[in-house]
Amino acid sequence: MARMDESLVAWLDEHADSLDADTLHADALPARLARAGLFAVAVPEGEGGDGRALSAAVDVVAGLAEHSLGAAFVYWAQRAVIACLLASPNRDLVRRLVPDLVHGRLAGAPGLSNAMKFLGGLDRLRITGTAVPDGMRLNGTVAWATNVRRQGFVAAIAVGDEHGDNPAVLALPHDVRGVVREPDLDLLALRGTNTAAVRLDDVTLDASWQIHPQARVFLPSIRPVFVGLQCGLGLGLARASLRAGRAALGNRPSALSGEIDALNADIAAYRQTLCAGLDDGTLRDRPRELLTLRLRMVDIAAAALALELQVLGGRALLRAESGGYARRAREAAFLAVVTPTVGQLKGDLARLA
Repeated sequence: MARMDESLVAWLDEHADSLDADTLHADALPARLARAGLFAVAVPEGEGGDGRALSAAVDVVAGLAEHSLGAAFVYWAQRAVIACLLASPNRDLVRRLVPDLVHGRLAGAPGLSNAMKFLGGLDRLRITGTAVPDGMRLNGTVAWATNVRRQGFVAAIAVGDEHGDNPAVLALPHDVRGVVREPDLDLLALRGTNTAAVRLDDVTLDASWQIHPQARVFLPSIRPVFVGLQCGLGLGLARASLRAGRAALGNRPSALSGEIDALNADIAAYRQTLCAGLDDGTLRDRPRELLTLRLRMVDIAAAALALELQVLGGRALLRAESGGYARRAREAAFLAVVTPTVGQLKGDLARLA
């Protein structure tokens, strides 16, 4: 696992509570991540990256989540859009957008939660497109998108036909007429992530913005990257929680020490299984195994938080003595509801069975 840039770590530790509670440092965060070269991790060298395996990006997500889940989630959002574009047959679009995304000059927002639910039979498509002479006219809403910076973003979206079916995946630039970035969502946590709804009012896009014509084919093919990188969120949070619990124990003998050691070993084994499956491609062909790992990530983080709480006892409820427990508890709750949610995962696993 690569060592995280020390100046970035110091900045994250200083501003972690702010990134969770307010928007003060939301716009500065992506620039910090870009300056550390993180968006280039596991991107092919020919596309401006470092050429490493995907597991290196999982380690980046986990490393960031040890200090701020908000920072890790923004990184995931940017890296997910890069992954979308790298898998696109529209090479002109790749050449146009990927360099700016890799260098952090443009923000990437994955607005595909609705599409994932649609493909699972849980929702209808919220954006529809109608053919017009100069392209396609789009109307609808992305209810939840992260990393929609006001200075400029491109969102990956799924668009259905006039009947709300046959979806395609498009790149939506922020500066096209009819694109409205709504105010930040009033979140209980991760408020410094530029998370908001995006409304499309008679937006016209031509074919040059198409990522893929068939979302039903494309989205399952990139799911291992999306879901695999998300697993790093819980990995990092669990490590941070166990580290805090160990520090709170100090040198005092405790029956909880053995439980912390055992969960640390489980986390290491989990990471090894996840990274090996992503790098050798086996998880691409085993969706049930991939989704099981994603579901287990939530359980691992929850177990680590429970151990930290047991160690802290009443100190967990004291602002001056909780050591960041309250923020980590909110972050752990977020892991259960980010798409794919725990409910979606259980439903998908039942169907696969």
